[in-house]
Amino acid sequence: MTKVLLIEDDPAVRRAMTLALRRRGHEIEAVGTGEEGLDSLVASGPDIVLLDLMLPGISGLEACRRIRETSQIPIVIISARGDDVDVVVGLEAGADDYIVKPASGEVVEARIRAVLRRVAPSQPEVTARRDPVVHGDLEINRASLSVTKRGRPLALAPSELKLLLFLSAAPEQTFSRRKLLEQVWEHSYYGDVRLVDACVMRLRAKTEDDPRQPRYVQTVRGFGYRFGPL
Repeated sequence: MTKVLLIEDDPAVRRAMTLALRRRGHEIEAVGTGEEGLDSLVASGPDIVLLDLMLPGISGLEACRRIRETSQIPIVIISARGDDVDVVVGLEAGADDYIVKPASGEVVEARIRAVLRRVAPSQPEVTARRDPVVHGDLEINRASLSVTKRGRPLALAPSELKLLLFLSAAPEQTFSRRKLLEQVWEHSYYGDVRLVDACVMRLRAKTEDDPRQPRYVQTVRGFGYRFGPL
């Protein structure tokens, strides 16, 4: 059973989403403010956070940033604010996915499952290469799902880790944003390629000495991204 922390200030939306997810077998902790959400994160130990942006007190963006300071728990923003700026800012704050309200229970359920699969990739992917693989200053261990840089562990959110694992499995091969969206986020026609760009930006900030001149996740202008060459 997945433990979901829902942070949503609208009582009607909170009740409806709680009922919809409980029907699908999830355990729900639902709170109405960012402050309560941060407290519940520590007290209840959820598997995933569903977070509204427009909250009283601490905003959803600030709550997302504070969570990311201490935890790499999956975060999905669910907000009525679907403008480009709002989506990009939410993703840059550390969210793994972004859903624009109103959204059906089926859509929310699908996104939850997709994000959680990034935390635990399928067994063939994990066991394909047991030994750590070194790329420059990075050591990628697919068995333990860990990444170090010059021997120091990197704290990567689920989407960042899955993206790095996917790209580094095929060095120098270029993937379109749409392909990465399908493979990493498991989105298809309803997906948003801004998820990819924001995740690349966050990943570069953690893996590169100079994110403006990336050595690992490189841009192929007009098409997408590739890993290396080094």
